[in-house]
Amino acid sequence: MARTLPTQEQLLWPALEAVRVLGGSGRIDEIDEKAIELGRFTEEQQAVPHRDGPKMELEYRLAWARSMLKWVGLVDNSVRGVWSITDLGRQASEADVERLYKERRAEHLRTRRERRGQESDTDETEPEREHDWREELIAALLQLPPDRFERLARRLLREAGFTSVTVTGQTGDGGIDGLGVYQMSLVSFPVFFQCKRYRGSVRASAVRDFRGAMAGRGDKGLLITTGTFTADAKREATREGAPPIDLIDGDRLCGLLKDYGLGVRTTTRTIEDVEIDVGAFDEI
Repeated sequence: MARTLPTQEQLLWPALEAVRVLGGSGRIDEIDEKAIELGRFTEEQQAVPHRDGPKMELEYRLAWARSMLKWVGLVDNSVRGVWSITDLGRQASEADVERLYKERRAEHLRTRRERRGQESDTDETEPEREHDWREELIAALLQLPPDRFERLARRLLREAGFTSVTVTGQTGDGGIDGLGVYQMSLVSFPVFFQCKRYRGSVRASAVRDFRGAMAGRGDKGLLITTGTFTADAKREATREGAPPIDLIDGDRLCGLLKDYGLGVRTTTRTIEDVEIDVGAFDEI
């Protein structure tokens, strides 16, 4: 039976420790993977969905933990999605993290009560939802008929530089959905791919099965999912001594569809930010 998932507050320290172990900074996927490793969370725990998905509950709670660590000044993040530890975060102990969060939360609630002039136990410290457009896109992909999703996968690979892309979709083909040839400078090589269109996490066993289906046919594999990959699945994909499997999870799939303009339109808005420098008048 899977262990109970840790609460959001219990993930504050593992999330901070993950950034620290990574050398003081890391991308979201790196931080999540390291926090999962440090917390020794099982694949069953990683596969628990958040409500109806597509995010996993552990992934959602770690996002909350990152936001709360930033809220109390222990980490910061850049516009490029890189999270880094602050000087305060480097010095903080596990007890410090718990204390700082409770103090900041109590101050926040006290300020709200004073502003509203009434008692309230509502906690509005929940972080903003991340990647709303990605969740909307994943929901749309999950509604596509299988043949249309296969055509989308084929189109995406072609846009990314693959040629001779074919979709097999044959029963008994070991889970291989298709094959494409990727051209890199003066050489080219065949790449087998598999698409897993569902809500949830792809586990290590699925990666092993896909690699087994490729045995004797090729050494390059690409596994695409609208969901996520467990930490064990990621380790299995790069296991030493075995042909590597490249992984594309739901977030990266959305990013690729956006980059190639497949079902995603982007609009650039120019916003003029006007700031008055009164002191400049003294120099006229």
